[in-house]
Amino acid sequence: MLDKAATLGVLDRAGIVYELYEHEAVLTVEEARAARIPHPELACKNLFLRDDKHRAHYLVVMPDTKRRDLKEIQAAIGSRRLSFASTDDLQRLLGLAPGAVTPLGALNDCTHRVEVVLDAEVARNGQLLAHPCDNTATVVLATSDLIHLLRERGETVRIVEL
Repeated sequence: MLDKAATLGVLDRAGIVYELYEHEAVLTVEEARAARIPHPELACKNLFLRDDKHRAHYLVVMPDTKRRDLKEIQAAIGSRRLSFASTDDLQRLLGLAPGAVTPLGALNDCTHRVEVVLDAEVARNGQLLAHPCDNTATVVLATSDLIHLLRERGETVRIVEL
């Protein structure tokens, strides 16, 4: 599983331009805001969800200011009933700890069981903030670079209006 250094190495080898900001560990959107990470207008919240049969897992990425309940997300992505995935699923499928959920964690999805769902607003922004598989740092990168990198590695990435 990729840690921060390995994730940044993947970005470097892929030729992806990013800005890196180191900060204290943040576990929530509120803590990230309090850490005064640059470019707060690009901040995202990341929800790791699963369907009621535990067959489908979704990493939903949306602006941190957007509010959607699970039923709204379910309807938007055409899923069965959704709930938050377990900490065990998060570690097993994405190699991440709670508070470090990030679309870059999909780089650890060797079995390609997690679908990354980007809110269309995030795609339209052109850039986003994401942890490099560690919640003590944040990178700013182009959304198109993220999508290309994940798809190149066999991940499913879908853009949806949430």
